[in-house]
Formats: sequence, structure tokens, C-alpha cells
Amino acid sequence: MLLDPGMDLTLRPMRYPEFYERYRAAIRNTWTVEEVDLQSDLADLAGLSAGERHLINRLVAFFATGDSIVANNLVLNLYQHLNAPEARLYLSRQLFEEAVHVQFYLTLLDTYLPDHDERAKAFAAVEHIPSIRDKAEFCFRWIDSVDALQRLSTERDRRAFLLNLICFAACIEGLFFYGAFAYVYWLRSRGLLGGLATGTNWVFRDESMHMEFAFSVVDTVRAEEPDLFDDDLGVQVTRMIEEAVAAELAFARDLCGEGLPGMSADQMRAYLEYVADRRLARLGLPERYGTANPFAFMEFQDVQELANFFERRVSAYQVAVEGTVSLDEAF
Repeated sequence: MLLDPGMDLTLRPMRYPEFYERYRAAIRNTWTVEEVDLQSDLADLAGLSAGERHLINRLVAFFATGDSIVANNLVLNLYQHLNAPEARLYLSRQLFEEAVHVQFYLTLLDTYLPDHDERAKAFAAVEHIPSIRDKAEFCFRWIDSVDALQRLSTERDRRAFLLNLICFAACIEGLFFYGAFAYVYWLRSRGLLGGLATGTNWVFRDESMHMEFAFSVVDTVRAEEPDLFDDDLGVQVTRMIEEAVAAELAFARDLCGEGLPGMSADQMRAYLEYVADRRLARLGLPERYGTANPFAFMEFQDVQELANFFERRVSAYQVAVEGTVSLDEAF
């Protein structure tokens, strides 16, 4: 089974072809940071209000460390315990994508924060910005919860691993980053920071695929070992998501202050509760909040970016097509 200790190296016969297809879909969606024009955002940055500038500075400070935390968990915890080579292929690809995201955010900080001291503070945000430090500590607590596990030999070990996986899928990639993306798309809805929005579109697509891969692992384990998914696990997951919502809401209050045009901490609270319910539903658990999505621009984003990758060809970006193109034919 998928969580059995060991390191299966055989791709044929393939036990989990869905994971392999997810790997292939991710390969088709390769992009590079050099394709994103952040210089076009400089004029917009110069015209922002003090409150908007504060929001941007806090946002890029979170981005500077968020994907590095996810990558560390991939290497330290997930890769060693998923005993299927096709699953590890996908995780290898995900690690590459997290590295691209880190490079994107590095370039973002270098462009948006030309002052050396400001950049240094942004990179050290987990040390001196309480709202970011609290989110990081939430992540580290779940990384540390399985740090000592060398083999998933018991049901208790496997539940601990599942909680780590669910935390990173539902809470970190599925809530913390979705909250951050909402600020970017709020700015885009006002015609601001188009370069940031372009890069975020591609990060959004990658993170959505990472989240769905993790949920598909959960689905597979549930089918193979249904006894792991007892009521206590459901209670733990719900409590975990509640804690994540609280941490992200504190971040929203830091970013939004007394409120900005079309964006406030109360609106973000509603959006975070809405997203949290979606994550719970995806895991087969009862919704916790029953809150509607307050952001129409995020409804559009979900439709635009979260289409099923196995049902349509992705148009936002693809790797280069080989061959020749003739322009001799009449149009």
C-alpha cells in the first residue's frame, strides 16, 4: 500500500497511474521567472497609498518564506513516506516548482523593495513580524510533528503523517496561499500590478495542482486503509483548519488595518471561512462556517484557473511546441 514502509523503485506495472498523469500535466505547465515583467509594476507602486504600500510590503514578506517552508516539508517528510515511484516523480516536480516560486518571490522583493534594509527585513519576516511569525510557527509545528518518524509502522504513525499532509494541502497551500492570492487579484481588479498578477496566475495554477495531488493521496490512503479515517481524525483536521483560519485572519488584520477600497479584514474573514469550508468538503468532512464568498473576482479566478487539467488543454502557458510553422497559406 501507498504508506507501507520501504522504497519501491518499479514503475511497471504502474500501481498509481493517476499520480504519473499529474506529473506529466505539471511538466506541460513549465514556466520561468524571466517571462514575468515586474518592471511594468513600478509606476503603479509609486502611486499607491500608504495603506496599500503596507499591504504589499507585508504580502511580499510572507511570499519570501512561504514556499521555502513547503519545500522543506516535501524533502523532510513527504518524499520518504510515499512508497510509489510515480508519486515521488510528482513530488520531485513539485520541488522544482517550489524553487521557481522562491525565485519569483526573490525577484519580486528585489524589484519592489530597492532599499537594502527593507529587503533584509522582508526576508527576516518570520523573526520580527508577529502575523507572519505566527503562520510560520503553525507550519513548523506540523513539520516537527512527524520529524522523528522514520517508518510508518503503526496506525498512529500513519495518522500523524496524514495530518501533516492535510495541513500542507488544506491549510498552507489551500488557505494561506489562497488568502495571499486574494490580495493580488484584488489589486488586479483595480488595474494595478499586472506583472505581479501574471506571475501569480502561474503560481496559483501550480499550487492548485499541488493541493489536488495531496488530496488524491489522501483519497488513495482512505481507499486502502479506511480505518485510519475515524471520527477523531476528523475532529483533529477541523481543529487544525480553525487554527489556520485564525492565523490567516490575524495576518489580514495586519495587512488591511482599518480597511482599504474593496478590501477589509472582515471581508477576508468571510473569504477565509468560505475557502476553509471548501477544503473540509473536499476531505469529506462537514462544513464549519457556512460563509459565502465575498469576492466576485475570486469566483472568476477559480473558474479561470482551476479547470480540470485532465479535461482541457491548458492555455495560459505550455512548454515550447517543436516543429515548423508555415505562413504561406492565406488566412
